[in-house]
Amino acid sequence: MNEQHKNTARQIYLPMVLAAVLIAGMFIGRITNPSGNGSSGQRLMLAPESGKLQTIINLIDEQYVDSVDASKLVEDVIPEVLEGLDPHSVYIPPKDLKAANQELEGNFGGIGVEFSMPDDTVMVVSVVSGGPSEKVGILPGDRIITVNDSVIAGVDMPTNDVVGMLRGDIGTKVNVGVQRRNRKDLIDFEITRGNIPMYSVDVSYMVTDSIGYVKINRFARNTYQELLSALAKLKAHNCSDIIVDLRGNSGGYLDIAISMVNEFLSKGDMIVYTEGVNNPRQDVYANGSGSCKDIGVTVLIDEFSASASEIFAGAMQDNDRGLVVGRRSFGKGLVQQQFSLPAGGALRLTVARYYTPSGRSIQKPYDNGVEDYYHDIIERFEHGEFFEKDSISVNDSLKYKTVGGRTVYGGGGIMPDVFVPRDTTDHSDYYYRLRETGTIYQFALEYADRNREELSAFENVKTLKNHLDQQDISNQLIEFAKTKDVKYHHSDFQRSKNLIDLETKAYIARNILDNEGFYPIISEEDEVLQKAIELIQTNNLEAVLFENQSEEIPAEITAEN
Repeated sequence: MNEQHKNTARQIYLPMVLAAVLIAGMFIGRITNPSGNGSSGQRLMLAPESGKLQTIINLIDEQYVDSVDASKLVEDVIPEVLEGLDPHSVYIPPKDLKAANQELEGNFGGIGVEFSMPDDTVMVVSVVSGGPSEKVGILPGDRIITVNDSVIAGVDMPTNDVVGMLRGDIGTKVNVGVQRRNRKDLIDFEITRGNIPMYSVDVSYMVTDSIGYVKINRFARNTYQELLSALAKLKAHNCSDIIVDLRGNSGGYLDIAISMVNEFLSKGDMIVYTEGVNNPRQDVYANGSGSCKDIGVTVLIDEFSASASEIFAGAMQDNDRGLVVGRRSFGKGLVQQQFSLPAGGALRLTVARYYTPSGRSIQKPYDNGVEDYYHDIIERFEHGEFFEKDSISVNDSLKYKTVGGRTVYGGGGIMPDVFVPRDTTDHSDYYYRLRETGTIYQFALEYADRNREELSAFENVKTLKNHLDQQDISNQLIEFAKTKDVKYHHSDFQRSKNLIDLETKAYIARNILDNEGFYPIISEEDEVLQKAIELIQTNNLEAVLFENQSEEIPAEITAEN
């Protein structure tokens, strides 16, 4: 890649990276909650009249010249107190606590649909099997026009507001008016909200006759059981190697990560250890009961793999159990425990650091505050780390040894054994414009809905993809894009044609077969996954693992300080 092209790619790509960093930073900061004992934490008792802080609040409440809301003062002060600690010690106000816990507990009360909102109308994309909506007869493609007495179609309503109207306590009822294709009148449904699972294993399938693939989006309360089901499914297909995809996974429960790692390690292998000033060191070892001790494993990570994802990848790497492929992970080596507060809300407080089996703390520095902490990923991008392995900065004083004698590094995320750069050679301005405006997704949704009866006849992704390959998808997308004010650019389209075509078909397949349709198609352009498959098929795993056992920096992560 020449310098001019790199600069152009980075100029185009930087806004997307900035947006991704902002979203991921907020998510990692709020949702990660590795609790060693798996509980919601001890109740933090605060004596109502103790300490200077409480005294000041009381004096303001009782003596200040104007009336004040003392409870609001407390709410405002708590984040200020935590700001000087670390980026992951956070206060969760009472109004946000339920939603924050739902992300990790793995379920919520709702009607059991996934929806999109093209043209300000709620359209059902998929229906949870066995869920409340399926039981009353709601179908993919239905438009929800009314919820109880409110018309929501054609109204500029935030997605979160719609979610708030459809979700609710289990057992409560909600009335929805649905418009169905080819029917003029609304269909009224009374739905009793039920327990809706939030799946953390996005997909599991065989990428080749012998290699299985599992994509995990977080380490929630139900993730371990989901992984066991996925592994059983893959082993039933005579899987000899498994690729565990943790890219974009910002973490979750520590005990769940430990249980998952245990499935792959032999008895006595260290998984992780934790230690803090007020929490004595605790070593955790595999107990030998794992179901995949004899199956090859490769872990995929990227710059948004954090916390529990790094525990998993670090354990595989330090025990020389398998390769880590991709790009340097986020660098979160802190353990939080959640404490309930007397007046509602909760405190997720950092109580320990975790260390990989070799003794590495992979926590990146946070001395300069939260903003600089999350800005680190942007600096990596600008420094060229996403594109060239030689741009990865490592601290040469933080060398550690794996079980097999390989050199690994601490102090800033998990370094991959095999670095795979972002490939932007087929990215163009026209492609980015299609992505930025959501045009590809909207077209795929409309195409799937318009052809749902025909497409639903295909029972697997292979036959569906073969059918889509015979359709004039690209030209239809181009014409659709023009209606969304995305001007066609011929040379850009030719450069990105394969990528645009593949993404469009993958999103169409998702609307018909869910993730079982999406991932097998999109994986054809997934350079990290394809590299992992290549390493397994060419038997290069062991060669890469043990080609560097000296004091020198491993070839795959050579860098300048």
